[in-house]
Amino acid sequence: MKFVTYRNGKENRLAVVDGDQIVDINRAVPEVPADVRAALADGVDLVAAGRRALDSTAGRRPLAGAALAPVVPEPGKTVCLGLNYYDHAAESGREKPVYPWFFLRGTTSLLAHGEASPRPRVSEKFDYEAELAVVIGRRARHVRREDALDYVFGYACFNDISVRDYQKRTPQWTIGKNFDRTGALGPVLVSADELPAGGVGLSIQSRLNGQVMQDANTKDMIWDVAETIALLTECLTLEPGDVIAMGTPAGVGQSRTPPVWMKAGDTIEVEIEGVGLLRNTIEDEQP
Repeated sequence: MKFVTYRNGKENRLAVVDGDQIVDINRAVPEVPADVRAALADGVDLVAAGRRALDSTAGRRPLAGAALAPVVPEPGKTVCLGLNYYDHAAESGREKPVYPWFFLRGTTSLLAHGEASPRPRVSEKFDYEAELAVVIGRRARHVRREDALDYVFGYACFNDISVRDYQKRTPQWTIGKNFDRTGALGPVLVSADELPAGGVGLSIQSRLNGQVMQDANTKDMIWDVAETIALLTECLTLEPGDVIAMGTPAGVGQSRTPPVWMKAGDTIEVEIEGVGLLRNTIEDEQP
């Protein structure tokens, strides 16, 4: 089942996709919160609620023209992995890390499908990264790898747009990964039952102005979804609505000769088999 979060004025609303329409779940099933994170935190079976909503005539509207928000507009935390594909580690001049390179993104760095990402005034080194995003469905702490996928609600596309010179100003990467509206998340959230376990074996691509830049498969991740959840929950509690961005394969702009940087007027797409097509344009940041 596919879900979106759309904007109704200043309010974000959770909806289920029904062909070329979306159905507002809260309007069709009022006991379900209108926010995906709140619904997951309340233990709502969103797939069952989505089925009930699909049988309703309430809260329907065309998908085309709907103003989408990031599929989880305000995650409690967004945990990202660096160097999690063998080929990307190699193109970055590094061997396989002995432990995942984790970093966090803040909420103001997130971006919806269809929105423009502002290339910052302070840098021209604006790069793309196609990634699989994992959305946590229930509280997880000290989870065994063999049980870890039980805590996943679903998957989405992610573009970890990076400001490379700022990323490299410190060894921790965080500043170059948290410029406003640079982490695109969407357009849909696909429930885990629709995909192979752990999202393994899915083709993943990025395309810049229609040209394929990254072309890989999620089976090539160094740390898979289950192991990543197990490692994270050794240290911290994953909560409903938290997001994990699983890293990017080879082909990023900084590793090309000459480097390829995104500029105003560009269109960048991330497509993951069975998950969706995430599209954003690039504009120059305004004063």
